[in-house]
Amino acid sequence: MWVIPEDVLLAGALWITERANPYFILQRRKGHGDGGGGLAGLLVGTLDVVLDSSARMAPYRILYQTPDSVVYWIIAHGTSRKEITEHWEWLEHNLLQTLSIFENENDITTFVKGKVQGIIAEFNKNHDVKEDDDTDKFKEASSKFRKLFGMPDEEKLVNYYSCSYWKGKVPRQGWLYLSINHICFYSYLLGKEAKLVVRWADITQLEKSATLLLPDVIKVSTRANEHVFSVFLNINETFKLAEQLANIAMRRLLDNKGFELDRSLPKLKKKSPKKVSALKRDLDARAKSERYRALFRLPKDEKLDGHTDCTLWTPFNKMHILGQMFVSTNYICFTSKEETLCSLIIPLREVTIVEKADSSNVLPSPLSISTKNRMTFLFANLKDRDFLVQRISDFLQQTTSKIYLERELNGSLNSSDDESHYEKSSRLVCPTFDPAIFTSSQAKEFLKEQAWKNHFTEYGEGVCMYRTEKTKELVLKGIPESMRGELWLLFSGAINEMTTHPGYYEDLVEKSMGKYNLATEEIERDLHRSLPEHPAFQNEMGIAALRRVLTAYAFRNPNIGYCQAMNIVTSVLLLYAKEEEAFWLLVALCERMLPDYYNTRVVGALVDQGVFEELAREYVPQLYDCMQDLGVISTISLSWFLTLFLSVMPFESAVVVVDCFFYDGIKVIFQLALSVLHANIHQLLGCKDDGEAMTVLGRYLDSVTNKDSTLPPIPHLHSLLTDNGEPHPEVDIFKLVRSSYEKFGSIRADVIEQMRFKQRLRVIQTIEDTTKRNVVRTIVTETAFSIDELEELYVLFKAEHLSSCYWGSSSNPTERHDPSLPYLEQYRIDVELFKGLFALLFPWANGAHSDPLAVRFFRLLDENGDALLNFRDFINGLSVLCHGDLTEKLKLLYKMHVLPGECQTSMKKLSTPDYRHYLKLWNEETKPKRESTKDLPKLNQSQFIELCKTLYSMFSEDVAEQELYHATATVTSLLLEMGEVGKLFTSCGRKDPSQETNSESSLCRRDLMDLKSTQDPLDLGDVFIPAELEDKPSPCEDAKQQNVSEELAPMQDIKLEDSSPKETGTSSAMLISDDETKDDTSMSSYSVLSAGSHELDEKLQCEDIADDTVLVCSDERPSERERRGIPNGGGLPHSTSIDKDWAITFEQFLASVLTEQALVRYFEKPVDVAACITNAKNVRKVGRPLLSTSDYEISLSG
Repeated sequence: MWVIPEDVLLAGALWITERANPYFILQRRKGHGDGGGGLAGLLVGTLDVVLDSSARMAPYRILYQTPDSVVYWIIAHGTSRKEITEHWEWLEHNLLQTLSIFENENDITTFVKGKVQGIIAEFNKNHDVKEDDDTDKFKEASSKFRKLFGMPDEEKLVNYYSCSYWKGKVPRQGWLYLSINHICFYSYLLGKEAKLVVRWADITQLEKSATLLLPDVIKVSTRANEHVFSVFLNINETFKLAEQLANIAMRRLLDNKGFELDRSLPKLKKKSPKKVSALKRDLDARAKSERYRALFRLPKDEKLDGHTDCTLWTPFNKMHILGQMFVSTNYICFTSKEETLCSLIIPLREVTIVEKADSSNVLPSPLSISTKNRMTFLFANLKDRDFLVQRISDFLQQTTSKIYLERELNGSLNSSDDESHYEKSSRLVCPTFDPAIFTSSQAKEFLKEQAWKNHFTEYGEGVCMYRTEKTKELVLKGIPESMRGELWLLFSGAINEMTTHPGYYEDLVEKSMGKYNLATEEIERDLHRSLPEHPAFQNEMGIAALRRVLTAYAFRNPNIGYCQAMNIVTSVLLLYAKEEEAFWLLVALCERMLPDYYNTRVVGALVDQGVFEELAREYVPQLYDCMQDLGVISTISLSWFLTLFLSVMPFESAVVVVDCFFYDGIKVIFQLALSVLHANIHQLLGCKDDGEAMTVLGRYLDSVTNKDSTLPPIPHLHSLLTDNGEPHPEVDIFKLVRSSYEKFGSIRADVIEQMRFKQRLRVIQTIEDTTKRNVVRTIVTETAFSIDELEELYVLFKAEHLSSCYWGSSSNPTERHDPSLPYLEQYRIDVELFKGLFALLFPWANGAHSDPLAVRFFRLLDENGDALLNFRDFINGLSVLCHGDLTEKLKLLYKMHVLPGECQTSMKKLSTPDYRHYLKLWNEETKPKRESTKDLPKLNQSQFIELCKTLYSMFSEDVAEQELYHATATVTSLLLEMGEVGKLFTSCGRKDPSQETNSESSLCRRDLMDLKSTQDPLDLGDVFIPAELEDKPSPCEDAKQQNVSEELAPMQDIKLEDSSPKETGTSSAMLISDDETKDDTSMSSYSVLSAGSHELDEKLQCEDIADDTVLVCSDERPSERERRGIPNGGGLPHSTSIDKDWAITFEQFLASVLTEQALVRYFEKPVDVAACITNAKNVRKVGRPLLSTSDYEISLSG
């Protein structure tokens, strides 16, 4: 490829000159090409890998130099001799003579450099190459990555790092490549090459650790191997990127949210690093945005624009607090360097004025921001204040225009819909105080309210409130009943989404009313189980509100829909918030604060269960082993975490836990759970089984009380179910919460996220393994494959699906992978993916002719017509070919051609079936199916021709090719005769056969002759055409040769007549090539025209067609046919009449094949399944590696 000219000082170092002229030199890198370069070549190859020589990675290059200059310019390089030779020849033919005209060498240099740059610009324009931010060095490394590992262009390299890979006790220095879907390693040392490819989706563990010998290593574990990398220049950056890419892969396996490169992620280009890819910068921005959203509880689509150090003036303590300002599209946030000192969130929708104040020694570069509630925030010590003010002003302008647009829309909506079907502002519980009867608990409640009101006065109220250590103290003392809903909205961030989406909940309720699906059925079943002991849910008003909120969320997020435990949490939210507020609190809970908790497999809860086990091992080690032996941790954590202790603790105490959770997040739940274990450590150590341990913990949680509560006593369901043993002494909830902060408050949110990542890998891979075992267990009794073979085949099947997700397919990956479906339906493949597996695994695959047969096979296996095959369908087809007897295989081949119409690659998709559809299918599958050979329909004439074509193409690469062709010709002749005899018997009762036009035989002849013309005549001779049909002319030929006296010898039993004269004009669409002796082995040397419509036939004239043109019945894919404007009709031209009486039965086909031993041997040939699987695992198709195991082993060559 041509490259932008770059100067080179030492042109001869490590390079060998192969060609030269006065202006240009073609060089080859030592160690490449013929001979390898001996020891010098080995050393150069090693240096290229150990040192970062990727910018000079190409083994060939062309240099430009004027005769009197010592400086060379590299203008082109190539990975092959052919590529570089083309560039060299272009230079000789187009530039050499032109350069001799110039007198000044500087003019020559300017001209050559300009010419090369022009060629590059023209190439980019013609090939639609978009300019990006990647450096030339990175582009070359990306090209090298694809070449080394056979990756397609769709596989994007993110970054690459120098490191050592430990194979046994020997380190191999090389390069670690991190791409979107794979982690790869390459090393070349003294002639020995080592490669490693691991898919992110197959990684079970990724951790950074240290040993005595190696201070920093990264361990990558799969199901089969463990790989250790060390000696990184920046191990933290490498590990964070690897962690992020593995997380993306796990997300795909979990819920199909595939990674899409988001070019809209903003970048502050002033500080953009120069030697990383644009994709790497975007991923870094994505990671920063995720941390930013988690820190300030912002909506999930908020993107960080940038951050800078600054100080914030805090009026409540008259101080300038050092911290960081974060600016995003809709918010300005601040957090102090000392984590708990102060944090601030300012939505741009609340901002009225942003202005630069006068600088002074005390306040350098100050910035003042005023809000609607008359609060002013003063920031100072801003490094680039002008740039920051400009960014904030831009975002503020966008926000203002959005607000006006929303007001107009909502104004028109509200004017037309004054009355709603439910009371928007109602709450299920409205606490009131009667001053006449002021109890001690009500007095405490009143004091709490006063404390919060004073706090609002001093620190501000609403979203823009200063959040300090004092705020946290007030939360730990308990939020007043009357303020609980308001503060939950504030601390969870739900207030932001509710404010920016006015009317959204009402629209959802309207749309979901009267709709029925699996989620709504489950909701109805659980409505009366939601806090049944609470009076609010003992009447229809409370039940109806709960129904609306749950149903609206199920329609908002179909991936979650509804999960048990959501009803309990939502019912508590409704007690303290309005319906719309409860809905947005549920959104915040399910989508941000408890991610993946409430999907069908409660993955988030399982992940946090693993995190809790790690924390228990660290903080209560003396109890950990005992709890693991009893298996209690897994039991308690799910019930505690999923319902936030609401189902295991008295209601008035559990809401205090929810208060703390909305303020401090998931760490509160972990702290509290550890405190409960720590408080019962001695009793738990004495337990002999899990039942006894659960009883101990249950009694303890039942005894947790809230003496400050003003609510009437509510009987706790859990306590009603416990036995009549000695009750546990009362435990004050506020003391328990404070104790959890004192003992376990050191648990940090970022540490929890690290642990979550580690556990997520383990949980999702365990789920994938469970799915595989269940699928194999389901079908192992239906097939002759062993369990090990089925597992290997399942991995191949899944790998094909994943590869298509990475690099594209004709169908949407989300339609083929749905984790919520039954195990067998979770991974499905379309026809394009099936073609790839067919070529790798099926014994009838034969190279170039595999695809049409694979498409027919796919249509036969796709019984429900959804254009997708599950693993059972796939195995059923493969089992017949690998383990079936002769009759089963021939029946399968026969049935492939009985299907009506052409084999199509795009079928009409059914709508996604619901669970009742699968129950119906399961019920049908349980019924025994016995298919007699007599039940098979007859094969008509056109189907018979297609069967003959299939048979001829199947043997094209077989070792007994000639013998099989002769046998096929014999069987074809025999079946033709049978069909003609059957036709006579069928038509005798209706019409005199002497008056029938017999175009079918000529049709068969023409199609069989087409087969002959497309094969190598030197190999096949005349065996393609049965002897009876060999010399018969086609109707077109017959019309042109009326005076020829040579007559065809009639068959002994049947007289075959030529077609009627009226057909001779249109049958010219079946011209045969006159030059039958060309040494061509395929149709690629011919111009193939498909005769698919009557209109096309009329346009084709014999004299307009070249001598080497063959017209055949097309068996193309519909997309190709449509591109050429050919309708998707039957397989034959409309102009050719087909006699429906001509047909053969399966018995006739079977009997004919049994007469030829060559065919019998072919179809009875045993299949080595293990060898097929091994071959499939090792084969890497061009541009698309098939990873059948979790990784490729290190391969050494040299």
